[in-house]
Amino acid sequence: MRQKFSDRSPFIAAFNRLGAGLKHVGLSLVRFDEQDLLEEACRRTGLEDFEEDSFREPLRILLNTYDSEARLTLVGRLAAKHDTLRLLMTRLRLVHDRKRSPAITEQEIIKPLFIIGLPRTGSTLLHNLLAQDPANRTPLTWEVMEPSPPPEKVHFTDDPRIASTEKLLKKFDWLAQDFKRIHPMHAHLPTECVAIMSPSFASPQFQSTYQVPSYQKWLHSENLRPAYTFHRRFLQHLQWRCPPQRWVLKAPAHIFALDSLFAVYPDARIIQIHRHPLEVIGSVTSLDIVLRRAFSDAIDPKAIGVEAVKQWAEAANLMTNVHQHELVKRNGVLDVYYRDLVHDPISTVQRIYEYFALPFTNQAKDGMEKFLKENPQNKHGVHTYSLSQFGLSSEFVLSHFKHYIYHFHLDLGSS
Repeated sequence: MRQKFSDRSPFIAAFNRLGAGLKHVGLSLVRFDEQDLLEEACRRTGLEDFEEDSFREPLRILLNTYDSEARLTLVGRLAAKHDTLRLLMTRLRLVHDRKRSPAITEQEIIKPLFIIGLPRTGSTLLHNLLAQDPANRTPLTWEVMEPSPPPEKVHFTDDPRIASTEKLLKKFDWLAQDFKRIHPMHAHLPTECVAIMSPSFASPQFQSTYQVPSYQKWLHSENLRPAYTFHRRFLQHLQWRCPPQRWVLKAPAHIFALDSLFAVYPDARIIQIHRHPLEVIGSVTSLDIVLRRAFSDAIDPKAIGVEAVKQWAEAANLMTNVHQHELVKRNGVLDVYYRDLVHDPISTVQRIYEYFALPFTNQAKDGMEKFLKENPQNKHGVHTYSLSQFGLSSEFVLSHFKHYIYHFHLDLGSS
């Protein structure tokens, strides 16, 4: 079936036409000047210490690609600038909090559980289910978007930042009207590690939202240990006054940086989730188009589809070698299949607990069953798409994923 994308509101369309007209005569209402943004973040927070400088190179490259490649509308430029300022301010505040409360730096992250794999494989469902166990700690959207001051256990469910984050998410839903149908987000639900890493400016999140190929090429070639070090500091910050028994984390892109991940988390344990690529590629391409279309009028569905095939085929090939990684072998890795998760989610989760020798309590099970009842599949509408609408053929996709499909015995329709 062909996906139908929602039209923009007349107000947004008119606003973007204004931006295009100004650009045509050599004017721009939004500039991406690195120094101006740094100074503005400092002015708004009253802080000056960004700590170390590893974020500056990716920030500079990202800002350049916003100007030279992303082809942003006026709304897109405003959104990108607002997001950059928010991340810089978050970084400043996190550094300030660590200085003011040195005990944050003493927090231990012990045996975190990471969900990895291709996107659109049910990893969000699994993450949400595991979050229902009180023994698990997942990074919630509100505390990642507004982490300072560190969240407190006594106000964890009624912190005013929950409401302010929900308002911000509603504004995003207005910009990307099809997004909720594909990937629902709420302030109180878990979020991916790419959001945690974004204030380091070395995060795959930017590629999903904007067309930034030069930035993505840089990211793919870099050692991401500084980004994972920042990730760990962020978790220390979140858990200082809300301690976990164990962290449960997730991001498909971790597969590209396992060495960096294990350099920072040497006792990490891995859940690797699988789904047939013919189902994955159409879904992830559709998602990327919805996100980028909110901020740019220059969207090429076929180019985005080919990009998705090449990027995630590389990830799939890396996944076939995960079991050979020395630290993975030592700490444990479990393969989970989309078909099993969707058909019998509770049994699938129970198998995870058994594999990692974790107690699966009645309280955890009841919480997961309640979540499934309150959040049925397609709650916000059916996500429909086809490879052909992105100019892709089954043969082209399969030619890139042959080894992965064979290695993990994936059958279309049962995956």
